Amino acid sequence: MQQPSDRVRSPLAPNLACSERDGAAGSLPPGQATTLFVSSGNRNRVTVRGELDLVSGDQIRPRLVEALTASSNRLELDLSGLSFCDCAGLNVLLELRHRALRQGKAVTIQAVSPVVDRLLDLTGAQELFSPERSWCTEPASFGAASPPSPKPGASPSVKVQRGRHLSVRVGEPA
Repeated sequence: MQQPSDRVRSPLAPNLACSERDGAAGSLPPGQATTLFVSSGNRNRVTVRGELDLVSGDQIRPRLVEALTASSNRLELDLSGLSFCDCAGLNVLLELRHRALRQGKAVTIQAVSPVVDRLLDLTGAQELFSPERSWCTEPASFGAASPPSPKPGASPSVKVQRGRHLSVRVGEPA
């Protein structure tokens, strides 16, 4: 049996011991997620495991915010342990990024599971969490970079690239 002093304790919740029961090791029950915050020098990383949805997102949001607050300028996320992530889970990540930008910090995703990779790819959100892009500020408005108006009589052609971006190219009539 483990002695209380032998348990790994979370820096974000020092009074709570991490164990298989709360997801630090082994598999989690469906619909639950857990976080583990590790700080080493200037490097701050949060590992998220389980399923990230509306309920679990509400449960881990405060810990993610605490980890962001504890970071000096960047928070790295390891999402390779997520077996499920829906739009509500994505919103938790996007809210964290928005909060970081307001604080002059960045949130980057260092590792993803196939499920999260697909969600980020389909929504076009991968770039928002990449190290090069994460320091950018939010656009002033969604209409800031509008495409040029088509020439009269031109018919638009649509080109889709593997679900990432939809671009409309206006050409001369055939």
